[in-house]
Amino acid sequence: MTTTTKKKALVSALAMGVVSIGMYALLFVKQDLVNATFGKGGLYALLPIVTAFAFSFVHGSFTGNFWTALGIEAAKGKGGK
Repeated sequence: MTTTTKKKALVSALAMGVVSIGMYALLFVKQDLVNATFGKGGLYALLPIVTAFAFSFVHGSFTGNFWTALGIEAAKGKGGK
């Protein structure tokens, strides 16, 4: 793994970390609006699922880049490919 790859991963991890913190802050600051909107029923019931996917995507991106920046990668398969 090259130093450039680690630097790019670090920048991406920091960016996704900031986005993640922002999402959580917005969720907590606007929790009354979130609860009122998510509790309306109908198609609004899909919003918690969409929100969970968004949080999962951002957190997963942060975590993957974090480990890459540290130089830790997943093991290769049995064939080494």
